[in-house]
Amino acid sequence: MALFGNAHTVDPAKAQHDYARLLGQDEQVYAAYLLIRDTILFTDRRLILVDKQGITGKKTEYHSVPYRSITHFAVETAGHFDLDAELKIWISGTPAPIEKTFTKGVDIYEVQAILTQFVAR
Repeated sequence: MALFGNAHTVDPAKAQHDYARLLGQDEQVYAAYLLIRDTILFTDRRLILVDKQGITGKKTEYHSVPYRSITHFAVETAGHFDLDAELKIWISGTPAPIEKTFTKGVDIYEVQAILTQFVAR
C-alpha cells in the first residue's frame, strides 16, 4: 500500500518492536504512521521522525523531538483536487517547520488529536 502513496497506520506494538533500539527505558509507542518510506512515531515522551534517505533507503536519519520543544503545529486537510493532508510542526529555536505529507490512508484529524494530547500536557 505504501508504494502507491497511501500512508497508513502501523500497529504500535509492531513499531515498539521494530524501533526498540531507539526507545528509552520504559518508553512506549502510542501511535505510528508509515508515510511512503518515512515513519512517524508518537511515544509517551517524544515524537520520533524516521527519514529514509537515498534511492535504496538504507541510510536513515532519526529525529527526536521532545513534545515540550514543539511551539505550535498546524494541519491542512485534503481538498477535492489536492488529496494530501499536511502536518507542520514548529520547534523552538527553528524558524522553518518540519513538514510531513499524509495521503488519504491516514485520518489527519486523528494525527492532530494525538499530537494535541502530548503537546498540551
